[in-house]
Amino acid sequence: MRKVAGGTFTMGDNQYAYAKPAHPVTVPDFWIGVYPVTQGLWKAVMGAENNPSFFRGEYRPVENVSWNDICLPGGFLDKLNQIMEARGETSPFRLPSEAEWEYAARGGNLSKGYTYAGSNLLTAVGWYDENSHNETKPVGLKDPNELGLYDMSGNVWEWCEDAWHNNYKGAPDDGKVWVDKNGSHRVFRGGCWFFDSLRAPCAYRLGNLPSRHFDYIGFRLSLTK
Repeated sequence: MRKVAGGTFTMGDNQYAYAKPAHPVTVPDFWIGVYPVTQGLWKAVMGAENNPSFFRGEYRPVENVSWNDICLPGGFLDKLNQIMEARGETSPFRLPSEAEWEYAARGGNLSKGYTYAGSNLLTAVGWYDENSHNETKPVGLKDPNELGLYDMSGNVWEWCEDAWHNNYKGAPDDGKVWVDKNGSHRVFRGGCWFFDSLRAPCAYRLGNLPSRHFDYIGFRLSLTK
């Protein structure tokens, strides 16, 4: 995990329909995973025989996991936090809010304003349709971003905690999770091995039903201490 110092940034980008309007958000300090959750970590928590991933490898990101698999009672976060609580840890792991995810991808208060997480050249920092050979890759092989975070652009999309909204009208400006009774879908961010470079910028976003499984969506851990 890497501590991310809080700050204010411009979230969204007016060139993308779902990322309008660009707006200021102030994010408190939080922690986020240096890598997406790997299959090795998933199995350590969920059991050695439990690996839903299509592209197998201990150091590849886990995929084919739904938002529900991660967040509902009995899911990955529930079991991980039980393990950590038994070890005396009182800060529960969670998914990042969408604002936290984008702030971290952009480099936090060290941001250099790159289009992708760590570069204006996606091949330097991410796996996407033109260089992935149609598969996920082990985490950490590309360059990190300004905060030392890997694979935030490309490899696998990453589920966030927030409910999906078609735009940012009415979005919170404090970095908190945006969930309401109208949100039947959940957000994922970052692009993946299967999609092109147009869908990998830090501001780009998509969503789907929390029950859906795809071999191009995984997740990254976050927590507040």
